[in-house]
Amino acid sequence: MELPQEPIIPGLPDDLALRCLARVSHGFHGVLETVSKKWREVMRGTEYANFKTREGWSGDWLFVLTEGSEDQWIAYDPEADRWHPIPKMPRTHPDWKHTGFSCVCAGDRFLVIGGAYAPSDPWLPHEKPIITNEVYQFDPFRKEWTAVSSMQTPRSHFACCVISGKVYVAGGHNLHCPRGLTLAECYDPLSNGWEELPPMPNPQMYCLQCTGLSYNGKFHVLSNQVGLLDQNSAKVFCPLTGLWNTVEDILAFSRAMQVAVLVIENDCVYTIVDWGGSLIKTRDTAKGEWYNVGKVPSVFLPDYSQPLEVIGYGFAGLGHELYVMGGRVFKWEDSGAGRFYIVNLGLVRVCDPSKSPLKWCEKRPMCLTASGLIVGCASLKESSAS
Repeated sequence: MELPQEPIIPGLPDDLALRCLARVSHGFHGVLETVSKKWREVMRGTEYANFKTREGWSGDWLFVLTEGSEDQWIAYDPEADRWHPIPKMPRTHPDWKHTGFSCVCAGDRFLVIGGAYAPSDPWLPHEKPIITNEVYQFDPFRKEWTAVSSMQTPRSHFACCVISGKVYVAGGHNLHCPRGLTLAECYDPLSNGWEELPPMPNPQMYCLQCTGLSYNGKFHVLSNQVGLLDQNSAKVFCPLTGLWNTVEDILAFSRAMQVAVLVIENDCVYTIVDWGGSLIKTRDTAKGEWYNVGKVPSVFLPDYSQPLEVIGYGFAGLGHELYVMGGRVFKWEDSGAGRFYIVNLGLVRVCDPSKSPLKWCEKRPMCLTASGLIVGCASLKESSAS
C-alpha cells in the first residue's frame, strides 16, 4: 500500500507551493535546499526548472571569473546580496589555462565563447596554444552548462556583443591569422546557428585584439592595441543594412588604457579611465564629448594608513547600476626599502552613475577564493515581461 505523498508546503496545493518556491531568487537556493529533503528534491528536479523556464523567472545574475580561481565561475544575486559558485564549465583542455575568450548574456542564457588554451605548466614554454571556436551556454533555470553550435572560425581576443538577442563577433586572431582576422559572424540562440557576415574593411593590425560594443543598434569594433596612433577610428557594422562603416573612434582617448566600456539602461555609455584616479566618464551623444561623473574610491587596508588605488577590477552594469568588483592593490613597505606586496581584493562596490555626486555602497564580498584580477564578467537581467 503506497503512502500518501508528502506535500511540498503543508497546507498548500503542490502547484501553488511550486509557484512560491520558483519565485525565490537564486541566491537563496542553497539555504532552501537545507530546509528538507523534499525541498531539495523539488528544487533540483526538472518540473521546478521547467516551471521557472516557462514563466521566465531567471532572476538577475552577475557572473564573474577571477584569475587563479581554477576556472570556477561565481554568480551574484542582487536581490539576496549573495554570491554562490555555479557548476564548472566543461572544457576540452581542463588542465590548460583559458584566456582570450568573450562572455555575454543573450536572452536568458550566459555564453562563454572561443578563446585560447595554453599550458599552465611553466616547464612547457614551447607548447603552442590552441585557439578554439567552442561555445558553452549556462542555463540559469537548470543551472547547467551545455555545448552549443561552435563558431565558424576559431578566434581569441576578439570583439563580441549582443544586439537584439543575437551575438556578434569579429576580429581577434588564431594560429592561421596571427596578425588579425577580418572575419565576422553572428549567432542566433533561437536557431542555434552561426551566420557568416561580411568581413571588416582595411584591417591591418586593427583587429588583432579588439573590444565589441553594442550601441544604437550597431556593432562597434574598438581596437585594444596600445600605441597604434593611426587607429583613431572604429569599425561599425549595421545589422539592418549588412554593411561596415569606419567612424571616428568614440574611445580614442581610453583605448590605449585598456578600459572596459559599458552601455546600461537608456543607451547610456560609461567607461573608467584607469589611469591616475580611475575616473568614471559618460558620453554626451548629442555633442560627442565625454564628461567626468566621479571616480572609483580608493581602498584603505586595516593595517595600512595610505589610500590605495585599485587596478585589474571588473566593471559591469546591471540595470541602472555600475558594479566594480575585485582587483588588486600594491601595498608598499613602510620601511622605505622599495618593496611592495600584491593584495588581491574580493570587495564589490556599486553606484548609480546617473545621480551626482556618486554615492557608493559596498555589497557582500565575492565568495570562495574569488578575488584579485577579473578575467571575465557579464550580467543577466530578468525580462521585465516576466
